[in-house]
Amino acid sequence: MGVKKKNEGWVKLVSKIFIVAACLLFVGLMILSGMGNQWITMFNSVKSGDTVVLDFTVYDATGKPLITSEQTVFNQAVAQGKDIFATKQLTVTSNKTLAKSIFGVPGSASTGTGVQQLAIFSSEYNAISSGIVGMKVNEQKRIAIPSDNMLMNDFSVEQLALSKINLTDISVGDNFFMGVSDNTEKVTNTTSAPTFLRIGDVVSKSPDGVVVDLNYPTIEVRVVSINKQ
Repeated sequence: MGVKKKNEGWVKLVSKIFIVAACLLFVGLMILSGMGNQWITMFNSVKSGDTVVLDFTVYDATGKPLITSEQTVFNQAVAQGKDIFATKQLTVTSNKTLAKSIFGVPGSASTGTGVQQLAIFSSEYNAISSGIVGMKVNEQKRIAIPSDNMLMNDFSVEQLALSKINLTDISVGDNFFMGVSDNTEKVTNTTSAPTFLRIGDVVSKSPDGVVVDLNYPTIEVRVVSINKQ
């Protein structure tokens, strides 16, 4: 009888385990079905030629966010009294060199000045495009952008005056907005409406003028979706 009771107890235990496992499997399948195809893409990584949708944030040399598609980053900057541009998500082709010198990103300033085309240079776009290879959905990464001395610009008092800017109104650390040509990565000093807007930092000031750094040292990206080629 003792052996029989042990066997019956073992059968009951196995039955309970089976029922619990079946319930867990059912719940898991329900969750996966609710996710559609997203559960499959979670295990995919970015390959060369894939079309990738990114959330991104551009940072200046001090670590201040300048441009972002992340709502949380935008809200934090506004709460801290910082000026920042909000954009839509960025769509890039992974590991593909940009054919033009500038990639335009529509952005709206937190100050409410309307939509403007913000300039992302080809070197920055290419760094993003190659840097996202191997990333997975929801993975986040900071991509370092090599500094370009050509983007350190001297502006004399006379040049500033052409853009109706008074030297006394500028301080080191201020954001500096200048127009950028769509066929060269050069800053324009004309008063005509620029094709693209570039945001820089005033890094030094003297009685003769200011030095503006238009480099973007880091761009943080987060993979939103991967569309296989």
